[in-house]
Amino acid sequence: MAASTIKTMNMNDNTIPAGAKRDTTTFGTGCFWCTEAVFQELKGVLSVISGYMGGTVENPTYEEVCTGTTGHAECLQVVYDPSVLSYDELLEVFWESHDPTQLNRQGNDVGTQYRSAIFYHTDEQKAKAEDYKERLNKEGAYPNPIVTEITAATTFYPAEDYHQNYYNDHGSQPYCYLVIRPKVEKFEKVFKDKLKKNEKEK
Repeated sequence: MAASTIKTMNMNDNTIPAGAKRDTTTFGTGCFWCTEAVFQELKGVLSVISGYMGGTVENPTYEEVCTGTTGHAECLQVVYDPSVLSYDELLEVFWESHDPTQLNRQGNDVGTQYRSAIFYHTDEQKAKAEDYKERLNKEGAYPNPIVTEITAATTFYPAEDYHQNYYNDHGSQPYCYLVIRPKVEKFEKVFKDKLKKNEKEK
């Protein structure tokens, strides 16, 4: 996809340009509010939808998922242009955007719905995710072992409308300002060369 196409895309616009190459991946990084904005900012990301995957109940509601009894993880389904952004680069952002060593929690959010997870859509994604995880553990990239679940993608259920584009729509709320904003700012510093907004400035 031409760079000019990306420049016209709004960060919260999930409309995919005609003719764009597209692949899909699904990540669980704890509360989807916290990392949706991170992936939205990446050049080559065409859409980011918050939702649920990995459970046993059809069409679960947020309230049901929050009980931890449906088996679902809060996750992000990311559609991206592989000619602009590779799966390896998405994995790099995935590892950096949350703590993959915490089992069934992220910070104060506790429960299986907040587990670190990679739901692969192809055998290639599975192999790359497993290899990346193994290398990070061997290199001691984190003080504790990575506990990220790597499993095949199942049915993805989009979350309710009020969860979508949450940080961009509610940035002034205390949770967004105090919890999400620091994560986004850290991400922008680490991955500044991969941001849509920096490409617009060129």
